[in-house]
Amino acid sequence: MELNIIAMDIAKKVFQLHWVDRETGSIEQLKLRRAQVLPWFANREPSRVVMEACGGAHEWGRELIKLGHDVRLLAPKMVRPFVQRNKTDAADAHGIWTASQQPGMKFVPVKNDAQQVVLALHRLRAQLMKTRIMQTNELRGLLYEFGVVLPEGHNALLKELPAALREAQNRLPAMLIESLDEQVRRITQLMTDIGTIERRLSQQLRETPACQSIAEIPGVGLLTATAIVASMGTPTAFKSAREFAAWIGLVPRQTGTGGRVRQLGISKRGDAYLRTLLMHGARSIVARSASAASWPWLVELLKRRPYSVVVAAVANKLARTIWAVLARGQAWRPHAWQSA
Repeated sequence: MELNIIAMDIAKKVFQLHWVDRETGSIEQLKLRRAQVLPWFANREPSRVVMEACGGAHEWGRELIKLGHDVRLLAPKMVRPFVQRNKTDAADAHGIWTASQQPGMKFVPVKNDAQQVVLALHRLRAQLMKTRIMQTNELRGLLYEFGVVLPEGHNALLKELPAALREAQNRLPAMLIESLDEQVRRITQLMTDIGTIERRLSQQLRETPACQSIAEIPGVGLLTATAIVASMGTPTAFKSAREFAAWIGLVPRQTGTGGRVRQLGISKRGDAYLRTLLMHGARSIVARSASAASWPWLVELLKRRPYSVVVAAVANKLARTIWAVLARGQAWRPHAWQSA
């Protein structure tokens, strides 16, 4: 039986619904308070509920699935072209309803609680990393104003910082030295917090067979394995390895007219965090292969193409390999990369 489609624009307090009654064909709109949403859906027959994949959408999706509904999430950029004229809650719900019925529309998999917890740890770690970079750069810049030059990189900076501060104590005011010491303590605390989150992610890696299976692939470490398994939801949501690579934004953009199609650089669509992790992993593979012929095809590719192009190609191959391992339930086979 074909399910009735109900579009829901979610918010903090007010939720707007839009659907078409199958018996009368009339367009129905309904505004609900937050506490009224679940009781209203509990009293309806199973339907297909469509929402934008925004804040709180996955939690609502899990709750509606428990009530027997089929939940589909749409990327906000897929809905935007169908929101006409003024942007209101009712217009957004109508746009969601229209977008969900377009041929070939791609939906975002609903994540479970464990996957969202892992992604929350990744976001917290990324925020701490950004703060640490800001703090170390500020410390380096302040000391440079007084003629103290420190190396780049937080590890090298913290290694040479004690000697630099002891030398600067003889010519700088005590109030500045004390403030710099406080800055160093803040940076040290940030590094401790980052290490704590990474240990929690390591525990998740040990407890998740899917993470362990892809961690065996070269270029895939702790962060990449846990982030990809948590982000992709269900591997079978992607029809092929290329579709998964396109979801991350690692396939070429295309432009053309008159039957002539040109391949451009990678699209850079999708999750920038996953794409960054895969590019870093690919860069480590290419750096090792440049000095040691691990895979002959990669050495030959480096002779023909620029370094950055090779890194993007290897990142694409990593994404495809990860999908194949997760979707097919097979272990990574090293000999598959020998003649790729």
